Amino acid sequence: MKEFWSRRIKDAVPYTPGEQPKDRQFVKLNTNECPYPPSPKVMEAVSAAADGLRLYPDPECTELRAAIAKREGIRPEQVFCSNGSDEALAFAFQAFFDPDKEIVFPRVTYSFYPVYTSYFGLKCRQVPMNPDFSDPIDLLCGNNGGVVLANPNAPTGIAVGLDVVEKLLNANPEAVVIVDEAYVDFGAESAVPLIDRHPNLLVVQTGSKSRSLAGLRVGWAMGNQNLIDGLRCVRDSINSYTVDRLAQAGAKAAIEDENWFQATRKKVMTTREWVAEALKEKGFTVLPSQANFLFASHPDHGGKDLLDGLRARDVLVRWWGDPLIRDWLRISIGTDDEMNTLLAALDELI
Repeated sequence: MKEFWSRRIKDAVPYTPGEQPKDRQFVKLNTNECPYPPSPKVMEAVSAAADGLRLYPDPECTELRAAIAKREGIRPEQVFCSNGSDEALAFAFQAFFDPDKEIVFPRVTYSFYPVYTSYFGLKCRQVPMNPDFSDPIDLLCGNNGGVVLANPNAPTGIAVGLDVVEKLLNANPEAVVIVDEAYVDFGAESAVPLIDRHPNLLVVQTGSKSRSLAGLRVGWAMGNQNLIDGLRCVRDSINSYTVDRLAQAGAKAAIEDENWFQATRKKVMTTREWVAEALKEKGFTVLPSQANFLFASHPDHGGKDLLDGLRARDVLVRWWGDPLIRDWLRISIGTDDEMNTLLAALDELI
């Protein structure tokens, strides 16, 4: 029953987040969270910021934007901060895509993109993947109303180089190209250096993965000031205070602690490489990943069977019923001990 619901949402199919169990303890490898804590400086900054909770936060996120701009070598006016990168993406779909122009993205990618498309009344074309699950770049080129590219892609983990991103930008000069870099810090190449050459490029990043801030909900977009102004227009038409005081303080501290960031991401990448080899030794096909997860399939065991078997052994991974990838599992990278638990459970199953 959907009494009183508007026509816009009666048939909406919302995004389904990864399971967040409360009934028992699991080795949680299903939501791409960082297995390591944030910088101690984050905790200090959040604690200090709590003294000002009676006051509204800075709607412009001035200090956080300045910290991001300094690190990336751009201007603060080229940075927009949001309540997680999902919010920046949602604002971008509203700000830059029109209902009468078709936007394009790969057929297998972050499943929020088709949700946004439907919710905001837009049209999209989901382009078939290459046989090896790499992005079908040539099919994303052309006279499109917009392009969305996750780089590295999710859930495959495969990344493309800046030459490919620039090819998309040059092929779609009249449309905004969004490059979603949620996982870029685990070995891929950021498109931020292209911003000044391409006014139609919007790069979106997050503090949830490589900076261990999934619970704080901070994201940011970077691009030409005209695009940033468009995002601000959408934000200020809905809620000017989207990033709270604690989140701004904690994210700024995380951005500024470069040593902690580098050490954390390197630990994740090191674990990813040895786990990939261990899975291959067990007969899995594992796609080349530059993210904090692996996408793997076993020829003798269906994805759902492995998902259920692992859950019965207190290990959570992510599975989709999509026919194209139903035999695949996305496995977040945890600590070495957590990954050894996963491998032991797989030994029992296969």
